[in-house]
Amino acid sequence: MAYRLTMVGTGYLGATTSACMAELGFEVLGVDVDAEKIARLQAGDLPIYEPGLQEVLRRNLANGRLRFTTSYEEAAAFGDVHFLCLGTPQKPGEYGADVSYLDAAIESLAPHLKRECLVLGKSTVPVGTAQRLADKLARLAPIGSGAELAWNPEFLREGFAVKDTLYPDRIVLGVASDKAEKVMREVYASMLEMGTPIVITDYPTAELVKVAANAFLATKISFINAMAEVCEASHADVKQLSLALSFDDRIGGKFLNPGLGFGGGCLPKDIRAFMARAGELGADQALTFLREVDAINMRRRARMVDLARELAGGSFRGCTVTVLGAAFKPNSDDIRDSPALDVAVKISEQGGRVTVYDPVAQENARRAHPELSYGESALEAARDAHVVLLLTEWQEFIDLDPDTLGTVVATRKIVDGRNALDAETWRASGWHYRALGRP
Repeated sequence: MAYRLTMVGTGYLGATTSACMAELGFEVLGVDVDAEKIARLQAGDLPIYEPGLQEVLRRNLANGRLRFTTSYEEAAAFGDVHFLCLGTPQKPGEYGADVSYLDAAIESLAPHLKRECLVLGKSTVPVGTAQRLADKLARLAPIGSGAELAWNPEFLREGFAVKDTLYPDRIVLGVASDKAEKVMREVYASMLEMGTPIVITDYPTAELVKVAANAFLATKISFINAMAEVCEASHADVKQLSLALSFDDRIGGKFLNPGLGFGGGCLPKDIRAFMARAGELGADQALTFLREVDAINMRRRARMVDLARELAGGSFRGCTVTVLGAAFKPNSDDIRDSPALDVAVKISEQGGRVTVYDPVAQENARRAHPELSYGESALEAARDAHVVLLLTEWQEFIDLDPDTLGTVVATRKIVDGRNALDAETWRASGWHYRALGRP
């Protein structure tokens, strides 16, 4: 059977999944309550930056496999499988996740479900959410239990989301029936034929896989940054330490790069929501280590400000500071919980004249922080700077020529917040080079 798919929510996850599932040959309808966003997507205008996605979006709009709507009634009539792609942000003033967008989507979609279908949750949620939503779905849908829920967490990496959708490293599927498993095996048939591993499990395990993966990655990042703190205290080199650890195949080198730490819309809020949910379940002691993971991560930002202040002569007053990077990671325009912008704002609050440049996230940063100055290139942003900070490891910054940059700055002082530059090359060009965790 050729299933027709709907994507409920057309943010980062929904827009990416819509375009990529259409690319695999499915008829896809994206649905969202935001009429302006739907109009942009229908016109082929992607409201986010993701390498390669715009081309996939426009190609499938043109061939008719993909379109967008604001009508839940239309989506219910169209779709055989409804993907829930809603955000679960951190609740204001607390650690827990806000799942209200998922509840609203079920409440809007379910009353129109008059034939058998599968509703597939993709969002990152506190364990226990899927069963509660499954009960609500069956209660509100005219077809009753004929509208079944399954949970299929996403593992997209910003900057690689098209590849991760079309060629996933695994598929995790939480189901309550053999029928739901059969439907999803057919939907993901092309991926399974390529040998993609699939784990069939229950709702709670599927929900936990995503938050457990993010907690592990966050822990690995904070571990090497904790080692950077010890290296700074003992005059050791965390880059060489990390390299030596990476050759141990039990440890590996991925996510073992010391620097400014993690940010974005997933890792920080997911580990906090995980702690909050564990507390509700009476298992809070199991995750107390994540509080330190979070604290180590935030300390790196404070340490970067301290290092910059040292190079500025002990005070930012009257000092011009260039911040290279605004996105929380390269190949993205996402500035949510961006360590780079956090550092820039703190320096500005301490009296520094801060100029930011990012090749993609510039406008998002400008809207969020109009109090900062912005340059239209790395060289323009660095003009007359007393200190340069590399805080997002865009390739364009890694490729900067230290001699050329040195001709526009007031003093050749740089702090490498991502350990991305060759220290000896920069020092040979007369730069005072500092980096987190290095002598």
